[in-house]
Amino acid sequence: MKTLIVFYSLEGNTKIIADILAEELDSECIELKPDKEIPKGGFTKFLWGGKSVLFHEKPTLTNEFPDIDEYDTIFIGTPIWASSYTPPIASFLEKVSIRGKKIALFACHAGGGAEKCFEKLKSQLNDNQIIGTITFTDPGKEEREKIKAQLKHWLHEIT
Repeated sequence: MKTLIVFYSLEGNTKIIADILAEELDSECIELKPDKEIPKGGFTKFLWGGKSVLFHEKPTLTNEFPDIDEYDTIFIGTPIWASSYTPPIASFLEKVSIRGKKIALFACHAGGGAEKCFEKLKSQLNDNQIIGTITFTDPGKEEREKIKAQLKHWLHEIT
């Protein structure tokens, strides 16, 4: 079974999770990179992020993508913005056709919205089998070993 991890991380929190997953699963990992810089920190980040989600913006990504058909399982990770997934994830889902795969979703947040975010992702990925979801609150403030233990437990449950 071949696994791919695809994620977007503005401030590094989702990257922490993706990196641990890639290590645990010995899998390829792709960090989505928009062609324009997204504001980090402060009120500007929240204003820009909320606006971009509400207006369904889809930034151009600079990434090259492998042939998705080569993978059985795909992990998709996102920060939660306005109870949704980020615009770079929307761009990825529009650009790449994902059908008949096992999908695991992970998200990071500082204030909730995970259920709505996952429901929106599931509706976009309805031609696939969702095998699990997991959320993390500000993982950058947690000990790496604690996060790793949570991920190992989750992976045991879904694989």
